[in-house]
This record gives sequence, C-alpha cells and structure tokens, in this order.
Amino acid sequence: MSLDGQRLDASRYQLVPRTLIFGFREDKVLLQRVPADRGAWAGRWNGIGGHVERGESAATAARREFREETGLDLLAMRLAGEVIVDLGGSPGIGFSVFAASVADGSPISGEEGELRWFSPDEAIQAPLVEDLPTLLPRVMACLQGAAPFTAIYTYDQARKLTIQID
Repeated sequence: MSLDGQRLDASRYQLVPRTLIFGFREDKVLLQRVPADRGAWAGRWNGIGGHVERGESAATAARREFREETGLDLLAMRLAGEVIVDLGGSPGIGFSVFAASVADGSPISGEEGELRWFSPDEAIQAPLVEDLPTLLPRVMACLQGAAPFTAIYTYDQARKLTIQID
C-alpha cells in the first residue's frame, strides 16, 4: 500500500490514538483511581491506559502503558473494542480497549493513580469514570468469547455523554 494511496487530507476528521486496558486476575479487575489534580475524572476509577506513541501499535502501547502504570506484565491480551470519541471538532480521540490476564505480582501505585483489584460487583458499585458501567460488561463478555465491539461517544451542548455501541 503506497503512501500516495492513503489520500492524506488535513481537512478531514482526525483522531488521537489511545489505549485502555482492563487487567484481570482470578475474576478480579485492576482499576486505577484518577488523581485529584486530573480534572473532571478526579477520584473516579478507570482502566489503565494512555497515548499510543509514534511507531507503536495499539497493542504495544497497551503493554507499555500497563507496565509503566502498574509495574506488572500482561500475559494474554485480546482486543475487546474500538471507540471513537467525537469531541465536536478535529481531532477527536480513538481508543483501543483491551482485556488481558495479568502476571503474578502486586501492582505498584504511582503518580498515575492508586491501583486496586475489584470483583465485578464491587467495580460496578465504585465511583467510576462515566463510560465504565457500559464498557466493563462488554470487556468481560470478550473474555468469555464475545466479538470485539465498536462504539462512538458524543457529547451534547450540556456536555452529557452519549454512548452508541454497534
């Protein structure tokens, strides 16, 4: 596939690539509390993730981010979904969602936030980032063999999130 065949056009909608990883061990999921200085999500629990750096695939970035933010390695990892976040302009955000089994060891909390293992029931009761009640059951279904999902997130004028899963 040639570069010219890509038909790059800066006026078209563009996405910033990110990853979101949910690590599982013995029917528990590892979540990270967003630090107090991180805006609207402060104090809420989220998966582990970050930006895809130039030259990385989404899977490589997911493994790197998970290791950097938890001190743990991932064993088996599978793509659970792809999400486009339409912020109302360009660029938007595109993030790959992964489900993975986590190697032995204790997670090491750091500047990215406190880490804690949750049962699925505990996780749903915790103060989560607003999309996790929708995402987490889909990710767990992928662990049971469900196909990966695709989704688009949009925000209305009141900044309320709408999630559309295909």
